[in-house]
Amino acid sequence: MVICMIGLFSHVADAQTKKRTVKKRTTAKKTTNSRTKANIAPAKVDTAVVVAPPHIDSLPMVNVKKSLRNDGAIVRNLVKDRVPLPYEDLREDDAVYMEKVWREIDTREKMNLPFRYSANDDNGNQRFISILFKAIQDGPDNGGVTVFSGIDDRFTTPMTVAEVAKVISGDPVTVPITDSLGNVISYKTTNPEVNLDSFYKFQIKEEVIFDKESSRLFWRILGIAPLKRIITASGVDLGESPLFWVYYPDMRPIFAKYEVYNGKNYGARMSWEELFESRMFYGRIIKSTLDNPYDQFLSQQTGLKQSSILQLLEGENIKDKIFNYEQNLWSY
Repeated sequence: MVICMIGLFSHVADAQTKKRTVKKRTTAKKTTNSRTKANIAPAKVDTAVVVAPPHIDSLPMVNVKKSLRNDGAIVRNLVKDRVPLPYEDLREDDAVYMEKVWREIDTREKMNLPFRYSANDDNGNQRFISILFKAIQDGPDNGGVTVFSGIDDRFTTPMTVAEVAKVISGDPVTVPITDSLGNVISYKTTNPEVNLDSFYKFQIKEEVIFDKESSRLFWRILGIAPLKRIITASGVDLGESPLFWVYYPDMRPIFAKYEVYNGKNYGARMSWEELFESRMFYGRIIKSTLDNPYDQFLSQQTGLKQSSILQLLEGENIKDKIFNYEQNLWSY
């Protein structure tokens, strides 16, 4: 009897020991899980995310759809097939007089308003700046032209389309993005929009030559550059400077295929190549190699930099000197 009681007591003690052991293991597992959960911190959201600007590889041109029907009473194939006449050959020995002249064309003047004609045609937008952009976008391999950097006007540094696009649009602008409560959640870097009507001034470089064989004065345009006012991020106005240069003889075949707007001509419109060769534009002289040993613009010369009227009068004086030189060569 006593032996049975001792066996029963030992069995109960073993059962309690097992229960305590299982309970401790369960408690330890819960404690480990709780510690693991407590050590994990939620991820912080970075509110200073800057979105990179998209890469620009095209110029800001107006997307013009071609007409699916003939948009006119007659089929005009003469414009597509028009080519410029070759230049008359000028010998170096016959060039008695040679001077380079820089002019500034302001398209806001009445005579230069055709430069701002903004209608659309099958060959694209008819603004003069759009014609330049399209020729640059096509490139020399597709009937376009090579563009040169504006660091000088001697056509020394070719530029790619991406480089021209960056020069035109300027530096990227960082804009903050806010939520509904006005808190800044991120920043977005975008390229500023370009208004084609903001290009209303152009600079041309040309050379005037008096040929003694034909007794004529020839004006030959060498390059064209659009001007843009440069303002730094701190608000400092650096003035107007050329964005890029295009070689005019390369542009002649392209200009021959674009017509110039003339609302008062009932006969026919001239091409842009005919407009430049006929001198049907006005540009004030801003620089010349005549009496300019320091190679300065009129706006940089002493006595002229403070007055725009004196610069305009000096430009007219240079034009009169060239004209009088030709007239004085004649004898009656």
